[in-house]
Amino acid sequence: MRTDEVVTAPSEPAGGEHDAEPARIDYASVFPTGVRAMIGLQRAVETSGLEPLLLELVKMRASQINGCAYCLDMHSKDARALGESEQRLHLLAAWREAPCYDTRERAALAWCEDLTLIAQHGTPDADYEKLEQAFLPAEIVALTLAIVAINGWNRLAISMRVPVGPYVSPHRSTASASAAGEQISPPNTHQKELNDAHSTT
Repeated sequence: MRTDEVVTAPSEPAGGEHDAEPARIDYASVFPTGVRAMIGLQRAVETSGLEPLLLELVKMRASQINGCAYCLDMHSKDARALGESEQRLHLLAAWREAPCYDTRERAALAWCEDLTLIAQHGTPDADYEKLEQAFLPAEIVALTLAIVAINGWNRLAISMRVPVGPYVSPHRSTASASAAGEQISPPNTHQKELNDAHSTT
């Protein structure tokens, strides 16, 4: 970042919209071996038996904490396509005060925050005990790996400036997306790799 960018903030375009910063590297194309490894981890989590909507909530909460717009756009679309309510999506950032999350979801969200912010407070025994009450040992490991994965994707998307907005959930039919006014277009190689990695089936 240049010094003048720190001293003088750029003016806002008409309508309050900001021009998107250009993407840096199409990392799926330049290092496919690494991306395939991350996709392998994601697919292992997806076949673990954990509830798809619980995984979407966890992915969204980590992405909120990390400030990853790309992943928030993706997983809010996936969650809606899987049937998640608008209320629960809107209240997610304040889930501790919201009564609409069950015991299992609350334990998973607390664990997600602990791991995403691990340098601050570590992983408190109280949170782990609640996790043990709600999840089997294999589920705890799968959930932990899901949180590891989304934190990795967040850091890739933020650092490489993946464009935000064009993602269309594979869980939503083309007809439904068209009715909602969304543009349907074949994903490029980069987008397809990300779709495969992030999407829960």
